[in-house]
Amino acid sequence: MKIAIDARMYGAKQTTGIGQYIQKLTDQLFLIDKENQYIMFMREPEYSLFKPPANVKKVLVTPRWYTYQEQLLLPFQFAKEKFDLIHYPHFNSPILFNKKSVCTIHDVTPCYFKGHKMKSKFRQWSYNKVFRHTVSHSSKIITVSNSTKMGVIDIFQTPENKIKTVYNGVDNRFIFNDNYGIINKVKDKYGINSPFIFYVGVWRNHKNLEGLISAYEILKEKYNIKENLVLAGQEDLNYPNIRKKIENSKYKDSIITPGFIENDDLAALYSSAATLVIPSFIEGFGLIGIEAQKCGCPVVSSNTTSLPEVLGDSALFFDPNNHSEMAEQIHKVITDPISKRIVVEKGIKNADRFSWKKCAEETLEIYKKTEEHTDKRT
Repeated sequence: MKIAIDARMYGAKQTTGIGQYIQKLTDQLFLIDKENQYIMFMREPEYSLFKPPANVKKVLVTPRWYTYQEQLLLPFQFAKEKFDLIHYPHFNSPILFNKKSVCTIHDVTPCYFKGHKMKSKFRQWSYNKVFRHTVSHSSKIITVSNSTKMGVIDIFQTPENKIKTVYNGVDNRFIFNDNYGIINKVKDKYGINSPFIFYVGVWRNHKNLEGLISAYEILKEKYNIKENLVLAGQEDLNYPNIRKKIENSKYKDSIITPGFIENDDLAALYSSAATLVIPSFIEGFGLIGIEAQKCGCPVVSSNTTSLPEVLGDSALFFDPNNHSEMAEQIHKVITDPISKRIVVEKGIKNADRFSWKKCAEETLEIYKKTEEHTDKRT
């Protein structure tokens, strides 16, 4: 079987979570599967950097995601190659290309939080059209959590037997690091002072960074904590309310915004953080939670969507709309040694449930069953 993968988002710098998903999934797929042939459709600069194994061909394509070119030009670029199945790692497949496909849906966040690109009625219509087409025309749908699976079923009236939940993995480089020389070097690189409360991710409204800042202000005022708040991740200028919230805070000098964190530096920061906080209103999976747990970092999380499913009983939870409760749970884990020890121990055990090898094995099985099902029909 010849399997194509729309890898235009490949790499963490491209689109953070989805880019990492493509990279880690394909790394493992190419290790475990020497029988099938693969085609990776990629954009620059990742195309030039990628060194394909013997059974993998890379093909340069130009259209960026969420563009008109994606819908009008990409089908012709795909059609130049011959393959049996294509895997779309996101909802944005070209409507004019109807080759047999599998898609991965990471979340249904834009159905609830429209984002800055969805202001016009036409863009909203286009988005819904593409999303619905991808879901309806895929032979099989992969979701990264049961929470996302139920969202797809509810919103798109998709048959449950068409959807398979395949959990994301966690990279082996996420291990506890107690080398203070390395830790201090990384912290100095990003201007981080210890101790600190850690958030890492995109700066968008559904991530509830404003709520986290409000909870931090309660922590400073009510409990007089010494920890700084580190809000890591590339600032999105389309959401100026977050920066405004920081600048208007009387504790702004204790809020550090280091920007994008290189993947190789994350383990050191997880290992040295007082806690990782996931304040989101909605999450498709919450990968940073298990990354932090692998590094022995206690996790405090909102109690919404996929997060209780993925974290189980290994985190302290709060209502993301209740800033006082968020502050209380953060305070508990950074001041109560017994609570912290329990959360850390359960977190390490919980994170062992997830691996990219397992994700790749289950994904490969879906490819095979999709092809077998088609053969039986023909």
